[in-house]
Amino acid sequence: MITDQEIRLNGMRTLIQALGEVQAERFIALIQRDNFDYTQWQQDLFNEMSVEELSLQAQNHVEENPPQ
Repeated sequence: MITDQEIRLNGMRTLIQALGEVQAERFIALIQRDNFDYTQWQQDLFNEMSVEELSLQAQNHVEENPPQ
């Protein structure tokens, strides 16, 4: 099991890689500023998608972005 610090570092690296430094910081600020319910957001985000569709998208993403 990884530590909380490792999770934070990996999360920030992933955000920066995906969004760039400035947009990653904005994302963090938005979450902290808003009354943000991550669980509800996730449910709404994937509400219309079946498990099979979600799995296929995840597989495609991994194939297009292999871990380094």
